[in-house]
Amino acid sequence: MSKHRLGGQTVKLENPPCILSRATIVGKKEGEGPLGEYYDLVLQDDYFGENSWEKAECRMYQEVARMAITKAGKQPQDINYLFGGDLLNQIITANYAARNLGIPFFGLYGACSTLTESLSLGAITISGGYADTVLCVTSSHFCTAERQFRFPLEMGTQRPPTAQWTVTGAGAFLLSNDDKPPYITHITTGKVIDYGITDTNNMGAAMAPAAAALIKAHFEDTQQGPDAYDLIVTGDLGSFGRELLIDLLKKEGYDIADRLIDCGCEIYSREQDVHAGASGCGCSAVVFGAYILKNMEEGLYRRILLLSTGALLSTTSIQQGESIPGIAHAVVIDMNRG
Repeated sequence: MSKHRLGGQTVKLENPPCILSRATIVGKKEGEGPLGEYYDLVLQDDYFGENSWEKAECRMYQEVARMAITKAGKQPQDINYLFGGDLLNQIITANYAARNLGIPFFGLYGACSTLTESLSLGAITISGGYADTVLCVTSSHFCTAERQFRFPLEMGTQRPPTAQWTVTGAGAFLLSNDDKPPYITHITTGKVIDYGITDTNNMGAAMAPAAAALIKAHFEDTQQGPDAYDLIVTGDLGSFGRELLIDLLKKEGYDIADRLIDCGCEIYSREQDVHAGASGCGCSAVVFGAYILKNMEEGLYRRILLLSTGALLSTTSIQQGESIPGIAHAVVIDMNRG
């Protein structure tokens, strides 16, 4: 076994990269939520000055990438690789943004797990000595996702209590081999888990088993438990998925309820009526980038386990009666390099 592997799914990075800079952009609804003061830019128009929602999301992606690069005092030509994706078919947001950014590009699709997928691959690339700086970017847009995965907005379709609201937002993270906290020290890569859920309005139930399996594997691989972390952060399980995750892990002997937060439960207030909470590639990206990292820098948290969760469905697979597989990937964010 490689000297850097811990157990079956976890890697301890020999040269942990740091998160040198980050940037977040959100839509108007997200900006009106409880975390509104933390974002770098809040849009007042979901079209972002463009003539389609898809172009608006692409512009968000480009702008948040440029913001993160600028914050680090760098230029696009200084970035070795761009790892990123989105929710749309053929990841068109990331592809078209990469066309304009001019950075060597790896396009990723892990649905809403794409944030930690990109951070994992970017961190491995730097730790292995194959890059000095890597940019990780993900985005989602309520209007583009609804049009693709559910119903045209003009229909005004009723949403059940388990439904979640796709975040309009984008987050960018510039990883570097600099010695500046916080660092990505461990990576746990998830397996595809399918419990047979077929309801596209109950994504939390489809993704929670994958999150539970990943957290259990991480604890076993590292021989640590929940107490090793100040916070365990999931991406977008929503209120129903969060409770299901707690129950699944209790059956395995792990109680994480006192240190678990779900980004999908944090971004909107109850008064905003988003039912079970938020979802989307942008959900964990903007909450982690704007709120969680800010609290780490201020000393509130020293070490967290961040896992984004994804539902690996397509419009075709659902129409053909297929179930919804789930995936989750985790990274350890630590103020100490280890």
